[in-house]
Amino acid sequence: MTRTEHSPHDVPTAAQLVAAVRDFLQTDVLPAVEGRVRFHTRVAINVLGMVEREIELGPAQAEEHAARLAALGVADDAELAAAVREGRVADDHALVTALEQAVRAKLEVANPAYLAGE
Repeated sequence: MTRTEHSPHDVPTAAQLVAAVRDFLQTDVLPAVEGRVRFHTRVAINVLGMVEREIELGPAQAEEHAARLAALGVADDAELAAAVREGRVADDHALVTALEQAVRAKLEVANPAYLAGE
């Protein structure tokens, strides 16, 4: 997350704070715990990674998603789903591409490793 000259927040950014906590859990806590606590620490590390990526990627992804939806003539995902069910959106390359890009954006945040094998 970049700071503008008008931002009321100082460094570190929210993404940097999340990364610092994630790094602490991964480097200091994870090696020192076992069993259930180790499992939950790994889950927390993964969640913080997702939050960090969403903070960094989310604004641009939201703009791109809104543009894709607008190009299909709908305002949001619910309207797109209804339009597909009702046959108001052509089942063509534009729809498939929009859906693929939406899934790609979700994976970039949730688990970018799934995209590494492309």
